[in-house]
Amino acid sequence: MEYKRLGNSGLQVSALGLGTNSFGKRADQETSIRIIHAAMDQGINFIDTANIYAGSESERIIGLALEGRRHEAVLATKAGLPKHDGPDGSGSSRRHLMQELEGSLRRLKTDHVDLYQIHAFDPYTPLEETLRTLDDMISSGKVRYIGASNYAAWELMKALGISEAHNWAKYVSIQCSYSLADRTPEAELLPLCLDQGLGIIPYFPLAGGILTGKYAGSGSAPAGSRAETDPNFRRFLTPGRISLGEQVSSIAEELGTSPAALSLAWLMSRPAVSTVIVGATRVEQVEHNLQSLSVQPDAATLEKLDQASAAFRSGEPFAVYRLP
Repeated sequence: MEYKRLGNSGLQVSALGLGTNSFGKRADQETSIRIIHAAMDQGINFIDTANIYAGSESERIIGLALEGRRHEAVLATKAGLPKHDGPDGSGSSRRHLMQELEGSLRRLKTDHVDLYQIHAFDPYTPLEETLRTLDDMISSGKVRYIGASNYAAWELMKALGISEAHNWAKYVSIQCSYSLADRTPEAELLPLCLDQGLGIIPYFPLAGGILTGKYAGSGSAPAGSRAETDPNFRRFLTPGRISLGEQVSSIAEELGTSPAALSLAWLMSRPAVSTVIVGATRVEQVEHNLQSLSVQPDAATLEKLDQASAAFRSGEPFAVYRLP
């Protein structure tokens, strides 16, 4: 396994991380625990979750899986998107964040989180309140590092400036949608991260499975696919994205590898990318994703991928999550 520093921090994370949004939902408890153990046995140490995934079941299951192995994991969770209705049910206020951190620690069966991330920018809470709260969490020992998610470039830069002015801990990472099917971070976010020393943690690295080629041809949903289990996902199945998946599949076939492995390898090679979080609902998917670590695209292959995905440098992101 290859390990990289998370931005300019000293934290070392596996180049391939484990996303856990499906745990407790599309993958039951027993299967999820097997997936976590299989990933860790292969050197994957970065495990990413959130307080709202599967109604908090993801965190609970991870807590069970890490009993006796907590020291092997770089554990990342998030808060900020709606957890419950009513006052302080979402956002980045001191009250909500401290309440949610305590809940996450209980479910995860740990006394600290390695990376605590704000799930979405909160336009209703002063950044000073949010950032001071995160700094206090680090001082308390309950959080080691802090990161952002779904921030626009200007929001992230504003946060970094406030933290620097007050000598508070700074964000070391940003999670965003980033893949061959969504290269919009390359316009502003990626240059900012290179300049300020933040690590990018892409989510939807395979565009929900589109880059695996499974939706080639008619774009119909294969049995068990995200498009079948989540009808709302069908909105992503545009002709342009399906065509991209077909082109990536063709390039991968020439190299004797899978389109998923090639897509992940491309993403790992991008500047500022520290770890790529990939979900799994079966152990076999983890093993398949690990093949990306042995794929080294040459200049000609990178040029083909660049041309095939050029249209996705601009336009709307594949996905972004914001508070209402």
